[in-house]
Amino acid sequence: MSRIALKTSRLPEVGQCTLGSALHLASVIRARFQTGVPLTVPLLICLASPAQAQVVPLAFTPVAPPWNAQRLFEPTPLPDLLDRDAREDYREQIQPEDMPVKTRQQPGYEPIGIRSGSWMYNPSLAAGLLYDSNIFSSNVMKRSDIAAVVEPNLRAHTLWERHGIDLKLDAQTILYNQNPGLNQTNASLKGNAWLDVSPDLMVLTAFQAAHLNEGVGTLSSPVNAVQPTPYDLFSGDVSVRKEFNRLTTSVGMGAASYAYGTTRAQDGSAIDQSSRDGQIYTLHGRVDYAFSPILGWFAGVEGNQRNLRGTVGHPLDSDGYRVLSGVTIGLTHLITAEFGGGYVQQRFVDPTIGTVAGPTYRAMLTWSPTRLLDVHFKAEQIVTETAETGSTGVLANAVQLGLDYELLRNVVVSLAGSFERDRFVGQLRKDNVISTDSNIKYLMNRFASVSVFHRYLKRDSDIPVFSFEKHQVGINVTAQF
Repeated sequence: MSRIALKTSRLPEVGQCTLGSALHLASVIRARFQTGVPLTVPLLICLASPAQAQVVPLAFTPVAPPWNAQRLFEPTPLPDLLDRDAREDYREQIQPEDMPVKTRQQPGYEPIGIRSGSWMYNPSLAAGLLYDSNIFSSNVMKRSDIAAVVEPNLRAHTLWERHGIDLKLDAQTILYNQNPGLNQTNASLKGNAWLDVSPDLMVLTAFQAAHLNEGVGTLSSPVNAVQPTPYDLFSGDVSVRKEFNRLTTSVGMGAASYAYGTTRAQDGSAIDQSSRDGQIYTLHGRVDYAFSPILGWFAGVEGNQRNLRGTVGHPLDSDGYRVLSGVTIGLTHLITAEFGGGYVQQRFVDPTIGTVAGPTYRAMLTWSPTRLLDVHFKAEQIVTETAETGSTGVLANAVQLGLDYELLRNVVVSLAGSFERDRFVGQLRKDNVISTDSNIKYLMNRFASVSVFHRYLKRDSDIPVFSFEKHQVGINVTAQF
């Protein structure tokens, strides 16, 4: 039996976006891009949630062309095959009810923004309360607590007809009532820019500079940690995307640098995580071909070189690749789907680890029986790691089902649930994970919204110390302009 491990990017937080949202929103963005209207949707990078102990998240970050050139393993829509003369009319005809339920903006509820010359600024501030029934995600040290969460955000983007810059500055502070050791502050500056060399040729860049924390109880946190693990991240990517009618190609390179701090164990001792410091370099390419407006083919490949510190006698340096290919299906606004399979391999310098490899697959489907309801299904196998730059691997198989329902024009109800089976590499451990996520969002007006949510997570492990169960209930109020 082969051992499996692979470095992947940080998982997005539960409740951010759905596959249907990503596909429909991406098609609209593409229409805007190809008609010369500025592409102003940022390349979102989500912060990890302390509640996250799944390998496969319940939601997705929306990735639209041309940004799939940099996030080439994320779901993307079929390309727009309309004649260029008809694309402007198509864009103008898109109605709010044709957008996915969770991301559509009804007239009178969209943010206004502050314009200064050729720049648009969108500030927002979210604040809320969170009750966690098991803050340490433990079956031994079970404690509940209430936390205050504050998230200021500022987005600035250009309004140029060609080219563009999009910046996002955000922060998140979590303050616990009875357990101040869990308090954390995350801050991040993210940006991307694009250069229209010609109507079918584009240069894309992206960067992030951030100070973040791994929440206690996540699979990337040390097992006996009772405080978040801080780390600094600096990353960048440059890609070139070229269209040849129905064929789209891209090639690019990226780099990321990690610097980890220390956390605390239950006995008060320090847990040094500097062995995970280092740099990761990647080369990536993607090909998309549209056979028709309802059927397409895609293939992506990424190679990596990982230079990580490791420990004395056990370096973590390695190189490897990942390949994924499949088909994309789109039947108007009714059904969108993607089916793919591939293979991953990572070769470690440390002979005690050796070469690890394995197959992977993904099947996703969104069904919209009415304009008020989106139903999402996903079955996926992921090979990943329990530490962001470590060597312990996990083979995860997950099945998920969710729905978004527009109860009223300004009230959206979202429900999701999943079952996940995790097999750990290098130890006799298998886990079953059950999770649910429920959310009701009420848009008061274009300046404010209120949402309430409930999250449930249960992990049953062959090793009892890793088993736990927890509930999270919270309310958020968001002000935007």
